[in-house]
Amino acid sequence: MTDPVPVPTAPASVFLRTPRRLFTSLEGVFHEEVFFLILSVFIGIFSGLAVVCFRLAIDWTHLALLGPLPHSHNWRMFAVPSLAGLVVAVLVMRVFPGIRGSGVNQTKAALYIFNGFIPFRTAVGKFICAALAIGSGQSLGPEDPSLQIGASIASALGRQLEISREKLRLMAPVGAAAGLAAAFNAPISAVLFVIEEVIGRWSAGILGSVVLSAVSSVVIVRWFLGSEPLFRIPVTTFKRPTELVAYAVLGIVGGLASVAFAKSIGYLRPRLKALPRWTQYFQPALAGLLVGLIGFLGAPQVMGAGYDAMDQAMHGQFGWKLLAILALLKILATTLSFVSGTPGGMFAPTLFIGAMLGGAVGDVERIFFPHLTGSTGTYVLIGMGVLFAGFLRVPMTSVFMVLEVSGNYEIVVPVIVANTFAYLVSRSLQAIPIFDLLTRQDGLILPSLEEAREETILRVEDAMLAVPKTILNAQDYVDAAARRVQDSPEPAFLVRMHPSGWNTVSRDQLQRLFQEGKGEHTLVSVLPPQTLPSLYPDLPLDAALRYVNDYPLVPVVNRANSHQLEGVISRDSVFQKYGQK
Repeated sequence: MTDPVPVPTAPASVFLRTPRRLFTSLEGVFHEEVFFLILSVFIGIFSGLAVVCFRLAIDWTHLALLGPLPHSHNWRMFAVPSLAGLVVAVLVMRVFPGIRGSGVNQTKAALYIFNGFIPFRTAVGKFICAALAIGSGQSLGPEDPSLQIGASIASALGRQLEISREKLRLMAPVGAAAGLAAAFNAPISAVLFVIEEVIGRWSAGILGSVVLSAVSSVVIVRWFLGSEPLFRIPVTTFKRPTELVAYAVLGIVGGLASVAFAKSIGYLRPRLKALPRWTQYFQPALAGLLVGLIGFLGAPQVMGAGYDAMDQAMHGQFGWKLLAILALLKILATTLSFVSGTPGGMFAPTLFIGAMLGGAVGDVERIFFPHLTGSTGTYVLIGMGVLFAGFLRVPMTSVFMVLEVSGNYEIVVPVIVANTFAYLVSRSLQAIPIFDLLTRQDGLILPSLEEAREETILRVEDAMLAVPKTILNAQDYVDAAARRVQDSPEPAFLVRMHPSGWNTVSRDQLQRLFQEGKGEHTLVSVLPPQTLPSLYPDLPLDAALRYVNDYPLVPVVNRANSHQLEGVISRDSVFQKYGQK
């Protein structure tokens, strides 16, 4: 990888004041939607600069505290993380109380609860504390903090420009995509993650803003730090379809490891938070001490983000036994660091665990089945996606993350197969996704996007009634129509208009028209000229709520032939179906 180029920083006040006049003039020229797209580019630029500085800060901290090449059996391996953890704890408890954890849930809460508000001091605190924690060796990653730093910068910029509340809510996810894309150097994965896990929905405007911010931030990072990917990707191959069985086994093992990882965090985190407040000053220090001891006793690879160790695993520099041990130790170390409240992310540790586990499973499988052609690097890459899909529960992001990192679409089928198995195993054994679990432990009620994706959707056809036996025609006379419906129990009837369309008429309305002497008039001449709106059977049932209070019957027609009546919807049928749900 190329040596990073240092980037000067500026005070927050200068950062916010400098572009304000430019943005104000742009807002007066462009429509709000266009202005928001332009603003997204600047969010990406500022977030990219912040992430560049953040990555440099981590590297400098690591060099200053642990040296260029940390070795086992060096006293600094356990002394530095514990002392740094004590400093971080004091800063978190006294100065920056809102920066605990990864930052994903805080960004999501800003969107759904706090109208897009994230204090700018959150970005400052996350920058300082996460850089100190990760640089000193805590088993955490920079991607999640980068996401929150970008979201905080975007939120502060939106408040300074006094944009509408609706747009301000979206500023945090737009900034989150920029921060995550800059940290990963992978814009597609960042866009998918923010849409899949943070926003949960998208429109053309939202997608455009998220994409522009992510792309512009990656351009900034590549401008300063180079365009080289995080890893030196070896040759990856997929030749025989029968090898998919081996990748499916990797998916199952990865899913089980994901559940163990998630359950350990879910079990320990609330118990440590429930301890007396004074103990929280020492929990990060104790976690740093234990993680440092793991490194001191012979596994320094588990300290920090672990990118170098992942790169070595891809090139077959570890045996399968060491790979398996490193995966287990990383689960232990990351659990200790995260549940202690130390600011930092779980993305990099998840990739590390998956890489080591994938390499171990691949090597073991090749011992028993030598004909398997997949290299260790292939299994390592797919293992990274497997843990991403199983632990973070973002199946689409996990697939594109592997493809974007590797740049090799030849392994897309193995990635999809392995990730699907991991996701299904994780869902069956761990009911609540890790981010939703952490949110509920913090006492917040945020929408579970996975639950929303899995929720059964009621459709119009579920509440649709059969085609009425009595259907009137527009050319029928009022007196004839009144006689036809005289004995019918239904209060209202459909009228087929010509050349197309539908209307309704009630029995009481027909009787009144007859008494007014309009019996010889046709229905088309006495009914209001507007026709009823039509629905389609596959539409969500919510679509019917717009009409059932205004019309006694709403026709449901075939998409291929609007003249073909499939059934009708009424107010009673809709609410009866919702009552059954």
